[in-house]
Amino acid sequence: MDWLFDNAAWVRRALNAWPPFWGAGIKIETLSDDFRFCRVTLKSRWWNKNANRTQFGGSMFAMTDPIYPLMLMGYFKNHYYVWDKAGSINYIKPGKGKLIAEFNLTEAKLTEIAAATRQGDKHFPEFDVLVLDQKGELVAEIRRTLYVRQRKEHREEGTQGRQGA
Repeated sequence: MDWLFDNAAWVRRALNAWPPFWGAGIKIETLSDDFRFCRVTLKSRWWNKNANRTQFGGSMFAMTDPIYPLMLMGYFKNHYYVWDKAGSINYIKPGKGKLIAEFNLTEAKLTEIAAATRQGDKHFPEFDVLVLDQKGELVAEIRRTLYVRQRKEHREEGTQGRQGA
């Protein structure tokens, strides 16, 4: 499956055609070639509004769901198991109109993940995502916790991991 993450433009197009994203009005506008930056938008449609006629909170949460795992798989060329483990959302104000979220993989975070998983150990990095409206005002703060573990065939020679399979 290494081929899947060879081309960021292909991944972006595939996700934009994916029914859960397309149907919810979620669009990946930008995914950098190195998988370290992503910009996602959420359109306001009549079917993703709540009873107050503002953006449905579940759609805001969904726009952040697979992004960091996919970015990490693309960056590390699928040498890691990466799963979304947990998430929480703090709603700041009602979301009106198109919403925007940006995702960044910093050098510090990538170094932390590589160091923590080098021996085959599990690691649970956390990522914070801000959802903004078109005026740049904060609508929601989302925290994603991932499960990351280096695949056995890509671990350093002689290491089996200390936390079980």
